[in-house]
Amino acid sequence: MAVENSRWGILFCPKHGIISPHKYWGKIQRVLEERKVEYDFVQSETTGSVERLVNMLINNGYKTIIIVGGDSALNDAVNCLMHTDKQIRDSISLGIIPYGVMNDFARFWNFSENNIQQTIDWLINHRVRKIDLGCIRYTNKKGIKCHRYFLNCINIGLIASVMNLRRQTRRMFGSRTLSFIVSFLLMIFQRLEYKMNIKINTDIIKRKVMTVCIGNAHGYGQTPNAVPYNGLLDVSVVYHPEVTQLIEGFYLLFTNRFLNHRSVHSYRTLKVDVIEAKRPLVCIDGRLISTPVGPYTITVEQEVINFLIPE
Repeated sequence: MAVENSRWGILFCPKHGIISPHKYWGKIQRVLEERKVEYDFVQSETTGSVERLVNMLINNGYKTIIIVGGDSALNDAVNCLMHTDKQIRDSISLGIIPYGVMNDFARFWNFSENNIQQTIDWLINHRVRKIDLGCIRYTNKKGIKCHRYFLNCINIGLIASVMNLRRQTRRMFGSRTLSFIVSFLLMIFQRLEYKMNIKINTDIIKRKVMTVCIGNAHGYGQTPNAVPYNGLLDVSVVYHPEVTQLIEGFYLLFTNRFLNHRSVHSYRTLKVDVIEAKRPLVCIDGRLISTPVGPYTITVEQEVINFLIPE
């Protein structure tokens, strides 16, 4: 039997150790019942089950799919949608109720984990905006050509390592601020620069680089001027600063003034070619991927996802 177009398919992606999953879902459920929202609910058991459950919601005909989770779960959802036919994808609207380790894309739209009522009211209004996605195309260690879409950003180098540490410490400590500070302290054990050869527009960057962020949105503060609806990617390239400048750089990142740092070089582009990168970690929407082998390319695809935004 066909699902009514007004009925939501909700995927809850619990993150143990942050907020009690059952308690948080109970809060959401009460608001949904008060607003008389018709919905069906599924819950992921593991990170790997998110894509399977999103595909199940798509195949069962849900036209509004709501992810209760963080950036990684939302990333899985958009990658599922991008593997469907365009006609089906264009009929589906994707929404977010932020919950989890990292919620940078939700915060870009002013969705708050602490204001469930407002979030659900905005989703009920069903205001849709077509948004862009970034895409990385690369070859993995098995020689298989791969591609992966992203909503927020790709990090290459030191910040990818810090983001990975931050995800792990956030699970341990719960606090976003505390996890950032601990990640910063652990950073002293990380490699600080990588030999890279990158082409951005007509510029060739061939030197040692500390970190690169390619943002479709705010990029955890590293591409603060990026927006996912102008058909362009913002890029921040950071050369290796002195120790005092490095501390200053993290302070500016934490206070949303990252581009003010003297070692940060910013670009706006349609495409980034990574011709060579000597073994830096690569992080997509806060999650590590297998390090690409050989050259890889990051591009933007314009207005490909229907996303539910606030009023």
